[in-house]
Amino acid sequence: MTDGSNEQQEAPVDNRLDNRQGDPRPPRGFWFGIIVAIVKPFMIVFTKCRFTGRENMPRTGGVIYVPNHISHFDPVLLGYFIWECRRIPRFLGKASLFKIPVLGKIITSAGQIPVYRDSTQAADAFRDAVAAVERGECVGVYPEGTITRDPDMWPMTGKTGAARIALMTGCPVIPVANWGAQEIVKSYTGKIRIRLLPRKTLQARAGAPVDLSAFEGKPLTNQLLHEATEVIMARVAETLGELRGETPPKELYDLRKARKAEGEETA
Repeated sequence: MTDGSNEQQEAPVDNRLDNRQGDPRPPRGFWFGIIVAIVKPFMIVFTKCRFTGRENMPRTGGVIYVPNHISHFDPVLLGYFIWECRRIPRFLGKASLFKIPVLGKIITSAGQIPVYRDSTQAADAFRDAVAAVERGECVGVYPEGTITRDPDMWPMTGKTGAARIALMTGCPVIPVANWGAQEIVKSYTGKIRIRLLPRKTLQARAGAPVDLSAFEGKPLTNQLLHEATEVIMARVAETLGELRGETPPKELYDLRKARKAEGEETA
């Protein structure tokens, strides 16, 4: 496992930061190969990446990784990180992305999973994610459901999808923290602008699997799923704290409560 001194080095991801570097790459297929051919050179040229904790990502078998969400750019960083963990990332993403010409064709053919919010197809993403995990895939679920609105960019409270998939399939849940993507694309600031220069340092870290043993074998009630989700989000925040060298807040930002409070103030 990478120690603290290695985390501070200005080192490219190809350096031997952990024991994953000698592992063979997984078969990537034609369409995912196109994504790798585009993303990897871009990241090498325009960013400086620090990846740690890759030994915590299972090398084979179904797994869910749950990252924090800080920017429209962090899916690129996280996809690259999972690839460097020697896994093929399968993201759950907004259905609108799959309708973009060319891009939609590529990500659909590369096995990414569309999420149809507030529609009769909303359950399809959950079903497809479960099926992917049962096939042994590495599936990424943003538990917050959207980019964080926390003023200090800590994770918010989460939705229960990742917990439900994990408890249904028995697969491990890996907390993944990322930092730096917000310097390339700052979200919710009006017009989206991409800032590549000077080169930004991007970080990602995989934590040890979340312990959900207290919830296994019990009926999947709403209360149980919310409790399991709180455990998951606490681990995501903890992993981000390790990455940032800071202590996460004891209570995570609750977007629903914040919006309700705003509505009461304007009423």
